[in-house]
Amino acid sequence: MKRDNRIFCNQCGKELKLEGDIVREGYFPADVTFGYFSNKDGLRHRWDLCEQCYDALIRSFQIPVEETERNEMI
Repeated sequence: MKRDNRIFCNQCGKELKLEGDIVREGYFPADVTFGYFSNKDGLRHRWDLCEQCYDALIRSFQIPVEETERNEMI
């Protein structure tokens, strides 16, 4: 969650390392707007997870995330 030009993990509350506007550690930014046929029609949820909380979340999945390696990152 971004507050006062700082970013915090919504799960554990850790402040993420920033240099200017660049996050200098692994994190997962989520931004979803729910559409029709949900109980949240028209609501937007935005949140961030530090890498440790992201890892804990995906370990709880019944179906593992699809993982591929990329050689070039922009």
